[in-house]
Amino acid sequence: MNPQPPFPSELTPADEIAQFEALKPRLQEVWQSLVDRDEEAYTSVVVPSLTLDQSELRKLPGASFYEERLLFLLIRLRNPRARMVFVTSQPVHPLVLEYYFQFLAGIPASHARSRLTLLCAYDASPRSLTEKILERPRLVQRIREGIHDASRAYLTVFNSTPLERRLAVLLDIPLNGVDPSLIHLGTKSGSRKVFREAGVDLPLGFEDLRTEHDVESALVELKARRPGARRAVVKLNESFSGEGNGIVRFPEEDFRTAMRPALRTIEFSVPTETPELYFEKLSRMGGIVEEFVEAPEKASPSAQMRISPTGEVLPISTHDQLLGGPSGQVFLGCVFPAHASYRLKIQEEAVKVGRVLASHGVVSRFGVDFLVWRSDASAEWTCAALEINLRMGGTTHPYLALQFLTGGKLDAATGLFLSPSGHTKHYRATDNVHSELYRGLLPEDLIEILTVNRLHYSHATESGVLFHLIGALSQFGKVGLTAIANSPEEVEDLYRRTLVILDREAGLGKTLAPEPPHPG
Repeated sequence: MNPQPPFPSELTPADEIAQFEALKPRLQEVWQSLVDRDEEAYTSVVVPSLTLDQSELRKLPGASFYEERLLFLLIRLRNPRARMVFVTSQPVHPLVLEYYFQFLAGIPASHARSRLTLLCAYDASPRSLTEKILERPRLVQRIREGIHDASRAYLTVFNSTPLERRLAVLLDIPLNGVDPSLIHLGTKSGSRKVFREAGVDLPLGFEDLRTEHDVESALVELKARRPGARRAVVKLNESFSGEGNGIVRFPEEDFRTAMRPALRTIEFSVPTETPELYFEKLSRMGGIVEEFVEAPEKASPSAQMRISPTGEVLPISTHDQLLGGPSGQVFLGCVFPAHASYRLKIQEEAVKVGRVLASHGVVSRFGVDFLVWRSDASAEWTCAALEINLRMGGTTHPYLALQFLTGGKLDAATGLFLSPSGHTKHYRATDNVHSELYRGLLPEDLIEILTVNRLHYSHATESGVLFHLIGALSQFGKVGLTAIANSPEEVEDLYRRTLVILDREAGLGKTLAPEPPHPG
């Protein structure tokens, strides 16, 4: 196969931006197909590239396999006229694909498989998938040939950067994602500015910090305004999953002069971080300082939204995020839906944020992380917005899994998800089921364990477990799962039972030292 123009080297920055703008109206034309409201023909090109700061991404074991999380987008093949081109850095095990195809109720696996073009860069290097694709003109050409009709196609990505913009232009299809010129709105600093514009409460803090001196000055000012504050949080603008956060404890006396030494004892979310590395990254990407809210009862919910090409803000879901790590700031998983006592409140606040983002031209999915707290169980919750994620996040793929399996939809009036049979659905999900026992387990082994122990999702009961990150299991001893059932209690029981079964089955024939308990 010979690659055809246009080639990346032929695109000037001005031409790229002009052509990208010209493609945008096409997204509106296929929007209804995109949200699965009809059965019109279209092609979805999925490039699940984590085009993020590589030094931050290296903190994530098995990061290269996180591309597999978007295999839940195979839900789009439920439309018998839809086609998909799915590109990965490394090959997807055939059994993993079969595993997902079996859940496409009403669609023969052979029919879905015939409409899927699976392509691979065969490159496991620690760089973004989009960068690898752009280096391979023949791979770009193969993607083009997998697109049945470019006028009825769009590009789906994990997050948008100028690299994804360039790829969209080379493929001559619109990007179903935020315009890269607007990604500053989703940084930690940009989020705080959007919250103010939307009239949404946020913690006291300071943004656009670049140096250690900036951070020190912000902490001094924060302590002056909040004399009772004991801790503050420093966050890198472009970090994710809470792994770019650090906790600073305020000195008990003479905080103005003792703040700099206190900064050298900052408590990071990952043990490999050092002050020198951290402040080097801060100089590169910027960051914020904000107050650490102390309260007897706190929760960390989030809301997912979608903005249509016409600017309509549509609720997708709410979650309670499960956090952990040394400082309690690292995202470990989530529970759907968020607690009833604040679910609609955060949904309402996220809609306000969405309207501001829409006014700036943002299109597609985004999420807003919140903090809620109260003094006791009888008090009202106080709510503050923390950050915007202008990309898919840790709560995106579990919700896709729920849609994938049930074919149901969210009731925006209650924030609950109803299956076609009328059941209210709940789930618990994580990317972080990890054990040394699991190293060496092949996809075949996992499928056998699921089958023998009847953990598979059942369409009859509308309950069960769906796994992801299966490719990371053998090398990293890590897998993700979404446990779905009809009540929070059933979900928790299913989740715990799954971990017990995995540990028991994976431990057969092995002898290892005791491990710390699973997250959550």
